[in-house]
Amino acid sequence: MGKEIKFSLIYRDMWQSSGKYVPRLEQLLKIAPVIIDMGCFSRIETNGGAFEQVNLLYGENPNDVVKQWTEPFNKAGIQTHMLERALNGIRMFPVPADVRELMFKVKKAQGVDIARSFCGLNDHRNLELSIKAAKKSGMISQATLSITYSKIHTVKYFMTVVEKAMQYGADEICLKDMAGVGRPVSLGKLVQEIKTAYPNVPVQYHGHSGPGFSVASMLEVAKAGADYIDVAMEPLSWGMVHPDIITIQEMLKDAGFKVPEINMKAYMQARALNQEFIDDFLGYFINPKNRFMSSLLIGSGLPGGMMGSLMSDLEGVHQGINQSLQNTGKSTLSLDELLVYLFDEVQYVWPKLGYPPLVTPFSQYVKNIALINVMNQLQGKGRWQMIDKNTWDMILGKAGKLPGELAPEIIEIAKKQKLEFYTGIPQDAFPDELDKYRKEMKEKDWDTGENEEELFEFAMHERQYRDYKSGIAIQRFEEELKTHKTKKTVKSSSPEISKNPKHKEIKAPYMGRVFFDFNVEMKINILQKGDIINKGNRICYIESYQSYEEILSKHNGKIIKVLFEQGDIVNKDDTIALIEEE
Repeated sequence: MGKEIKFSLIYRDMWQSSGKYVPRLEQLLKIAPVIIDMGCFSRIETNGGAFEQVNLLYGENPNDVVKQWTEPFNKAGIQTHMLERALNGIRMFPVPADVRELMFKVKKAQGVDIARSFCGLNDHRNLELSIKAAKKSGMISQATLSITYSKIHTVKYFMTVVEKAMQYGADEICLKDMAGVGRPVSLGKLVQEIKTAYPNVPVQYHGHSGPGFSVASMLEVAKAGADYIDVAMEPLSWGMVHPDIITIQEMLKDAGFKVPEINMKAYMQARALNQEFIDDFLGYFINPKNRFMSSLLIGSGLPGGMMGSLMSDLEGVHQGINQSLQNTGKSTLSLDELLVYLFDEVQYVWPKLGYPPLVTPFSQYVKNIALINVMNQLQGKGRWQMIDKNTWDMILGKAGKLPGELAPEIIEIAKKQKLEFYTGIPQDAFPDELDKYRKEMKEKDWDTGENEEELFEFAMHERQYRDYKSGIAIQRFEEELKTHKTKKTVKSSSPEISKNPKHKEIKAPYMGRVFFDFNVEMKINILQKGDIINKGNRICYIESYQSYEEILSKHNGKIIKVLFEQGDIVNKDDTIALIEEE
């Protein structure tokens, strides 16, 4: 019998790759014993990423969820692991060092065994604190490589990150192939190199299915010495998520590896429960496009989980682009032609921006620039007309060191705008904040919780935590769910007409310029897809990968005013916040 290969169920990622929400606590506790009964998993990814934000968004306390969700696996001897983004912790923007350090203490106390820590730029300086803090808390530190494919992302390049991670004390190495674009043979060579240098260090492979390489990649890394393979299960396997446990288990068994057997009765029970959760409410938030694979993703290197929002972006601007082309006597484009145009632009833009691995949030930054470039070029304008602040932070080095060199034209744009490049350690730019939050919790008479877990949630997800405490979160979720259910039962597709007779009716789809003013306090009303927008009013344009709570929390809770000018357009699938002055 050959080498033993163990499996990890990426249950959290199955849901977050497919939809906005994950199962509720009562549903997680219902499926936990069935997953255990399957008998084939040594590990399960239980939390991390956006998991705890999701809990807050529908009114559940993430601390209660994580503790109760990990408990049955702890008792069964199945290791639990979480995903965290190094400098960004478990949110989308940088986290102070003291909050990051508290995270590991809290999660270890809540029953999480392994910290899977990745930096979206593979900057080892961002990984150092994660590795050392995880180990100090008693967790297993799994240093993670953000895998992508380019001329500079070689085995030698990735090994420099591995070597630094091992110097910091990492216990394991994970290959996070988030877009599934890692080439199988190259991934095998990387695993072989890691195992040659560090033969006793466990290696885990995480590869999404989108472009179709994942099954071959799993066989290659197994042959090269990988110890753990991440898998999913129906009805959320394949598509843009992960290969199914059944396929991978059978493939590796045929290749001579020692693999655990699957209790198929339990598998079918788990499969039925997942479908039950989908039918309950989660299915309303799952983009059907995520159920399909696409080789078109190979060229651009974009992660498959973005396809839903990306197609929404394209559908939103498609009509406007074609109208512009018609006005200038040019031929219109089909949606497929526009998609290929965008993918080609991503391939053009990516190296000029220093080859940032296309993982959240950097994949969104690259895609957004490419989309704006496409729109401008089709209108006879030049590239690089608009670069948002978050993308500039990446370009200027505030999120970490870019893997490649910036193109001279990008450096020249920065100079013209008098922007300064940052060469220091990214973490140093974000001072500690726990004392501030601890003081406010005392003033509000809020319990900081066992092991200060409530303090951690407040500091990590300030806006969502406030909404959870006030009850607004559950109210908003129930209204959103009601809207989805109503849309399913009502056949009419007519948008709700504004009751204000002064409003001039402008229907989505639209997408347009955004202008920020952080000094104005305003009221926010959430509009849904298809609602009427008054072109004279001000709106807040929310990008698909950010909730408006996250945007507000970035700016000290101040509400953003965005000018919506005549002729601007807003993506029909994005959430629009209509802003009215007090």
